[in-house]
Amino acid sequence: MIQYAPQLINLFATLILLLSFAMISQRRVVSLVHLFMIQGAALVAASFLLGYVTRQPDLYVSGAITFVLKVLFIPWMLHRLIRRLNVRWDVETLLNIPTTMLVGIALVIFSFSLALPMSRLSDSIASDALGIALACVLLSFMMMIIRSKAIPQVIGFLSMENGLIFAATTVTNGMPMIVEFGIALDVLVGVLILGVFMFQIREKFDSLDIHNLESLKED
Repeated sequence: MIQYAPQLINLFATLILLLSFAMISQRRVVSLVHLFMIQGAALVAASFLLGYVTRQPDLYVSGAITFVLKVLFIPWMLHRLIRRLNVRWDVETLLNIPTTMLVGIALVIFSFSLALPMSRLSDSIASDALGIALACVLLSFMMMIIRSKAIPQVIGFLSMENGLIFAATTVTNGMPMIVEFGIALDVLVGVLILGVFMFQIREKFDSLDIHNLESLKED
């Protein structure tokens, strides 16, 4: 199995990238949560595989934390928010789907050209996936920019964090455990705060469109 590890990790990386593309084009919020959950599962599988190949137990712990947060708890919490806020669709975006996909392809090309010199400096067996990880980060960042609803922006932020973790895993074979726990705690607290924030927006404006916050500016 070890000899096939680079190919398998590249397979998981490709799946994560395809899911990022699906997320930037998805308008149904529930489907967006499902795509994020599958992306988290692919990240967990890549962490476990890399931990098995490199014999680093820290990657098993990192994968377990990701599984609990990104595959179980956060999707469950987002589904509860969707039901309570009755948010089903996000059709108000800055770009239409064809333009979004074209910009996404351009970001992928830019990511690979930027990551190629850096991946050559890494001795990790998964260093070739750095370009994909960087592309996932940029695609998720674009998703946060073009969406107008709060929940898709939260999912974009979480997906961007998936890309950052995958980049750290592929280049350095994982981060120190204290960093892993710190990131997990920050993500958990951030999601809880954003959940309260979304309820406050809905109560104030009867909508989750963040453009309504512009009305709070002082004249």
